[in-house]
Amino acid sequence: MATEAMGYAPEGSCAGCHAAQHEAWQDSDHGWAMREATAGNVLGNFAGARFEDGPVKAVFGRDGERFVATLEGPEEPAQSYEIAYTFGFYPLQQYLVELPGGRLQSLTIAWDARSKAEGGQRWFSLYPGQAFTPDDALHWRGRYQNWNAMCADCHSTNLQRHYDATTDTFATTWHELNVGCQSCHGPGQGHIDWAAQQAKAADGDSAITPNNGLAVNLSSLSGPQLVEQCARCHSRRQTLGVGPQPGAPLLDSVLPALLKQGMYHADGQIQGEVYVYGSFVQSRMHQAGVSCTDCHDPHTNKLRVTGNELCTQCHNLSPPVRFSSLKPADYDGPGHHHHAPGSEGARCVNCHMPATTYMVVDPRRDHSLRVPRPDLAEQTQSPDACTRCHEGMSPREAAQSITKWFGERPRAPHHGEVLAAARQGDPSAPSALIKLIGDDSVPEIVRATAVSELRSFGAQGLPILASALDSGSALVRASSAPAFAEAPLQLQLEHLLPLLDDPRLAVRDEALKALAGIPLQALPKTRRGAYVEAMADYERRLYESADLPGNRLNLAVVLGRSGREDDAIEHYQAALGMDPYFLPARSNLATLFSQRGEVDRAQQVLQEGVSLSEAPPADRGHLAYLLALVQVEQGDAAAALHWLEKASVWRPGHVRTYYNRALLLDRVGRKDEAVAAIEEGLARAPNSADLLDVAVYLHLGSGDVAQALDAVSRLRAVRPNDPQLIQLERKLRGSP
Repeated sequence: MATEAMGYAPEGSCAGCHAAQHEAWQDSDHGWAMREATAGNVLGNFAGARFEDGPVKAVFGRDGERFVATLEGPEEPAQSYEIAYTFGFYPLQQYLVELPGGRLQSLTIAWDARSKAEGGQRWFSLYPGQAFTPDDALHWRGRYQNWNAMCADCHSTNLQRHYDATTDTFATTWHELNVGCQSCHGPGQGHIDWAAQQAKAADGDSAITPNNGLAVNLSSLSGPQLVEQCARCHSRRQTLGVGPQPGAPLLDSVLPALLKQGMYHADGQIQGEVYVYGSFVQSRMHQAGVSCTDCHDPHTNKLRVTGNELCTQCHNLSPPVRFSSLKPADYDGPGHHHHAPGSEGARCVNCHMPATTYMVVDPRRDHSLRVPRPDLAEQTQSPDACTRCHEGMSPREAAQSITKWFGERPRAPHHGEVLAAARQGDPSAPSALIKLIGDDSVPEIVRATAVSELRSFGAQGLPILASALDSGSALVRASSAPAFAEAPLQLQLEHLLPLLDDPRLAVRDEALKALAGIPLQALPKTRRGAYVEAMADYERRLYESADLPGNRLNLAVVLGRSGREDDAIEHYQAALGMDPYFLPARSNLATLFSQRGEVDRAQQVLQEGVSLSEAPPADRGHLAYLLALVQVEQGDAAAALHWLEKASVWRPGHVRTYYNRALLLDRVGRKDEAVAAIEEGLARAPNSADLLDVAVYLHLGSGDVAQALDAVSRLRAVRPNDPQLIQLERKLRGSP
């Protein structure tokens, strides 16, 4: 599947001059990223080895030189498949199978490449105890195991997916099968031509060209710029559909994921499989200019130094001049780590880079290099390094130990507290988010996440979000643009049009998505041509990248906003065909049907969603809430109450569920149940102004003045300067 590409040198061209680097690279993670399934590359036991995990069964064998897996599972009779490629090598190796439509699919039974002493040298399931039917996106033939869409662009050099959204097929090509020199250094033919010219110049046959012909001169990049080169792969991200862009700023090829729930804990610690970038850019190391290659050899991918010596390169009694702001101290001594020298507790990484295990056998360290804060556990519901090791110890006890060691120290408010409050819908969160957004000392990924969270609180945040569009951080600007998608036309023109000239592609794309559907005649005549051209290019890239549910969603959103509702429906349905559990596509599709007056179709989409018993409860709760709203529109109060009750069980923290349930119960005359519903909600969100408003209304309606007065007093604490509340409280107290 190799492809000729302008500027790319033939595979292996670098080894002649750079033999040491090539030798170091060969057995690296990059060198093993993807290989043909040959005897020298396949690590797993294919000598008739059998694997069984409930209904999931497999036999791994040989057919001459071919490696074969015979697989069986629920609704999947035993069938044999040839292994086409290996994928990775340590601590596990996966295997790829070719299927029709240009697909390569990754088996979900992998080989544990660790030693026997470490528990390895065995076949194991990446989803132990789980069995997926072939129509599930997590089945090995499903969308989330598809190499072309999920893995390819970071495991091969100059990968071009060539996806056709109409036929849902691939014609994927690459220049080198694995992650070769030109993945990081860029197309290398110019450098080879320069080297040849150098040789001629040495013989007096040519003049020396000052430029060495390298597409990317990594040695000239600053720490943050170098980190961005690695982040093109080592991050959770949304591709912008422009293919490899070696040397370009990160947001010209991808939009990195923010610190979203499910991917990161509220304080920014890793939670889902997010790789390294999103945690590292939170660190003081990143802010100080430390790059990946300060710790990792770029060719072997191994650590430059092992043990605590890796950290004491800088954190020691004589910090390097480069980091002269570091306080000289003996960081590798009991006076700092307070554990026995040589113990696990004395290892720097165990306190400052705790590990989370993914894919069953692959522990990966959090690269935010944070100071352990067990004192924040209650507020943020985030784990801490201390109690991960010291089982049975509470976060409070861990915090007391730290205070005993280091004394009482003033602690600045932590952004984790703010983001946790925002996730919980705390009414005080917007003001704290606004303060966080304006604090340039906070890492930009945190500020961009605060922008995203503020968007969820509605129009009240628009003024600060408008200011954020002028941020020096492209990530903050990109996160701010979506807030104006539903803004009045004049605000859209004022704030989004300038972003079409933004230097970063990700920002321009977010502005285009928010502007989609704007009347062309509303634009200045001088901008119309460029807008139409940019939108056409954006839509083309969306179509070419619509190989995953999330990418199909982006396409459907743009089409829907542009008035092409039938096309939008088609792509929402395509996204659900890839993954029926994909909540955003299902809720958007139901909303679109409802807006079109097709209530029956909206109801069907939502009922299909709530019937998916394997879906996360919070997702089912969201769909049940939407279904209840549809039933209210249909005038079926009994059905609406049924789904609101389900929603409160599946998503107990959602304030509007209790709000609507209480009002609907009151409307049908079940007043005692209405009061109980609102009190249940207030038990979970005691400072919710919406719930307290309803509590006042219900208690006044039932003549319970004492309870109404209590609710008013609590509401006054939330809205202390509300004149209507002041007047109502006086009236209830009988004051003039």
